[in-house]
Amino acid sequence: MGQKSMTALVSAFSRAYHAENNEIKIFNDSVARAILTDGEYHLISESMASGIGFFHPSFVGDAQQALRWIVDNYLSPTPLARAAFAESSLGTAARIGASQYLIFAAGYDTFAYRQPDWAKPLTIFEIDHPATAADKMARLQRATVEIPENARYVSADFTSEGWQTSLLQEKTFSSKRISFCSLLGLSYYLTAEQFKDMIAATGDFLPKGSSLVFDYPDQDAYTNRAGKRARKQAQLAGGTGEAMLASYSYKEMERLLSDSGFLIYEHLAPDEMTKRFFAGYNKFNPQYPMYAFDNVNYCLAVKN
Repeated sequence: MGQKSMTALVSAFSRAYHAENNEIKIFNDSVARAILTDGEYHLISESMASGIGFFHPSFVGDAQQALRWIVDNYLSPTPLARAAFAESSLGTAARIGASQYLIFAAGYDTFAYRQPDWAKPLTIFEIDHPATAADKMARLQRATVEIPENARYVSADFTSEGWQTSLLQEKTFSSKRISFCSLLGLSYYLTAEQFKDMIAATGDFLPKGSSLVFDYPDQDAYTNRAGKRARKQAQLAGGTGEAMLASYSYKEMERLLSDSGFLIYEHLAPDEMTKRFFAGYNKFNPQYPMYAFDNVNYCLAVKN
């Protein structure tokens, strides 16, 4: 976690590519492109296009067509779906009383730098490894992206015990204020025990009415029963040295959350995510259809 995450860079690339190449968008990240240097953007583009043989051995087309196919089928579905789900849920939470937004493993998340007017009353805490945060700050400064007054930065290593100490010591954070927490992308790279401990620790300092939003791989994700895309995605992540570590059934996730005082408020499987967030895009772009990723579920849980 102390090194710049290639997965996070590719995720930012996928959001930027989608925003720049579509009139109708599943999710519009207007700042993602500024996070990346021109060199990084072009390098990722070329690297992905040249890897079409891994993703689609029988593909026929030029490099730009190959890149579009890879982005739409492999790179974008999960980052777009989870961001759309999380920010939609955040909007609802803010309207009914949440006043703090905690972004766990914030990476190159850009919400704070394109926040809508309804988010201005929120205090936004980006929680991540200090090296990642420093890299992000350098990127924002290079791109002359304004840092909003309601953004805070908190250092943490989620694989270490006591990661929450720095957050609890942050003067502007209050454990009495209802919070909305984004844990997007974390469940894949923590062991089941680490993820359980994170939920438990979070539950200890959040008041009733606070909520968590996250995505997680289902029980078939790393088996022969997984979808084709899920199997290739796991191989790709492993190749970057960021192997995926755990998966969960609905019952396992329900029990894990309940043990820490959370109840599942909303749970969406891939087909349901496609209907909610991808249908409008697919209707407008029948030549480039996109579907929520295989074996990935999305969960909103509330502290009871």
